Amino acid sequence: MSIRRTTKVRRAALAASMTAALALLGTGCGGGDDDKSQQTGSSSSTSTGSGGSKGDTAAGDKVDPNVKLAEIRGQGDLLLVINEAKRDSGGFVTVSGEIKNQGDEIRNSSGWEGAESLIVAKNPNSVAGAALVDKAGKKRYYILRDTDGRCLCTTGIGPIAAGKSAPVFMQFPAPPTGTNEVDFTLPTFANTTIKIAG
Repeated sequence: MSIRRTTKVRRAALAASMTAALALLGTGCGGGDDDKSQQTGSSSSTSTGSGGSKGDTAAGDKVDPNVKLAEIRGQGDLLLVINEAKRDSGGFVTVSGEIKNQGDEIRNSSGWEGAESLIVAKNPNSVAGAALVDKAGKKRYYILRDTDGRCLCTTGIGPIAAGKSAPVFMQFPAPPTGTNEVDFTLPTFANTTIKIAG
């Protein structure tokens, strides 16, 4: 099979998987705020100017690392910096940022994939446990998955050495267009409120 044909087949499979995942999540992503996961640390939202070089995220979009929607403290001297939360025309929201190790020991991604056994099995070393919470609409939005249970998020995150960082992205079903502010959660990190652009 040629590379061109393989690429076309993969694109078609991804499009079909996305459609199925959106249909499933659209009907089942609602829920209360009853199942709070363990959160530690503190959170602070900051708004700073833009400028400087742009990094490349795993989602393929250019994100300005100098723009900070939020900084979220986690266990073990980890810091999650959210650079962008963008509503896309396809009916989803992409959250991009990086996780920095501000300590003096190597840290791994243990626990970030959440506690759901199927998700943990299909998405090791990932940020698949993240969620957006629309308090006004009383809905929780989990990371999109394909029909095989693989998340639309950064996976295969290796150990993060002291002073180093790892870029991350996560895609969620989009809240209604009038909802521009949601709470962001990731296991082992504090919760914070972020604004959705677009």
